[in-house]
Amino acid sequence: MTVDEAARVPVVIVGAGPVGVTAALLLARHGIPSVVLERHRDIYPLPRAVAGDDEIHRILQAAGVGEEFTAISRPAGGLRLLDARHRVMAEFRRSQQGHHGYAQSSMFDQPELERVLRDALAKRPECELRGGVEVTGVGPETAGPVRVTYRDDDGEHHLWADAVLGCDGANSLSREAIGAVWEDLHFEERWTVIDAETTGPVRCWEGVDQVCDPERPGTFMRVNETRYRWEFRLRDGQETVRELIAPWVPPSYDGDFEVVRETQYTFRARLADRWSRGRVFLLGDAAHLTPPFIGQGLCSGLRDAYNLTWKLARVLRQGADERLLGTYESERRPHARHVIRLAVIMGWAMTGGQDGAAAIRRRALAAACRIPGLTERAGRDLSPPLTAGPLVRRGIRRRLAGTHCPQPWVSGDGRRTRLDELLGDSFTILTTAVPSPSLTALAQGLGIRTVSVADLGDDGTLAAWLRGGRADAVLLRPDRVVLDVVPTGGRDFTATAAWASLLHTTRSPNPSPRTAEQSLLRSAAR
Repeated sequence: MTVDEAARVPVVIVGAGPVGVTAALLLARHGIPSVVLERHRDIYPLPRAVAGDDEIHRILQAAGVGEEFTAISRPAGGLRLLDARHRVMAEFRRSQQGHHGYAQSSMFDQPELERVLRDALAKRPECELRGGVEVTGVGPETAGPVRVTYRDDDGEHHLWADAVLGCDGANSLSREAIGAVWEDLHFEERWTVIDAETTGPVRCWEGVDQVCDPERPGTFMRVNETRYRWEFRLRDGQETVRELIAPWVPPSYDGDFEVVRETQYTFRARLADRWSRGRVFLLGDAAHLTPPFIGQGLCSGLRDAYNLTWKLARVLRQGADERLLGTYESERRPHARHVIRLAVIMGWAMTGGQDGAAAIRRRALAAACRIPGLTERAGRDLSPPLTAGPLVRRGIRRRLAGTHCPQPWVSGDGRRTRLDELLGDSFTILTTAVPSPSLTALAQGLGIRTVSVADLGDDGTLAAWLRGGRADAVLLRPDRVVLDVVPTGGRDFTATAAWASLLHTTRSPNPSPRTAEQSLLRSAAR
């Protein structure tokens, strides 16, 4: 069969939830067109995800909706652990100005976020959303583009894509298509989730309450001015909503109170055993399921999108080495596993579990919370550094590698702006020293810009960060992860050939490709 060029697109994205649409917007910023296929005709109207951190706020900024997300979200104070009598056992505070330039924890309504993302998608000529369609097949694999089959009111259609992103949730057809299966990380509980609207006197604080009661573990949070969420683990016997929420809303209150949604979920901890096959990739719930106890489910999916899209764009648009795409799973899968395990540990510790050791765990948790400084350390960034790999040069003198660069306000083009807006979507060498000739040659060879911290006019955050990491310079990836480090007193990145070969492109952005390639090879050989 001859591929119909009219039906061929660079990227097909299966699923128009927050992860799929964010991926489309990120690809658009790199100039990569995409078609998003979604079975619903409009946004799913009921709330689901309600919490995010400063890292995903930064990702949404990269997707072009940072300020819009600020407008619909509410900074949260952190997490409190309560005992069965609702007495505070511990408090994990979250800063209003985190490492990524935003509040460390925010509450939001998912339908509002999806509307913001859809509105932005509609403004991008590179993106096309096709709603009300059912994807029926992805593949089979061929030597050429991937075939995606879908059905709508007019019948069956085919698209051929250079890459397919499976953002189609826990029951993913894309996961089945690549032959991936779930790895069970041993957590499964049935919970009831209640979302309600009221202007009544709800007893709450500006964060999340976790009730550590093995008989009735629960979670409570205020989402916005009038929206609240409760989650309770199911047990035998029927209880009304008002009975369940009595500790927060007085039973005597007879004013406005609307249950927006009451549903049951099975919270699971699972990880797909493979995240890609050929040019088909899994993102979000198609690749991992995280219990909600640390609010990282959606965050992990958006990290997937940020990690993959710049690599895919570099391969599709600039002819970078195909091996670059292999670093998506090698970086994201261990990271997602860590976050899932942390959520499971926190879940068992906070809810007490359902076995005979529950009381012992609860007492141990209460004792641990009294250790000086523990709650402060536990309240820090929940996203660990990426593990060492081709695009993360870890080592004793590279403690910053695999971490994110902070994002302060800086001066550029005569205005104050956030760092990422100034840097754009490219690689950047951020330095406090005059670059060596070999460093300059490397930057020219790979089309990397070099920025002096002294010229940014920030509040000293970047210089202090580099100094604390004992670095004179760092190489930032487009997702703001530190790839490599020039240690204090050093002159160059070491062993550059290990990663430079992945990034070198057959279509160089520099005016003289031959000169750039020669500079790159000379630098990599040093």
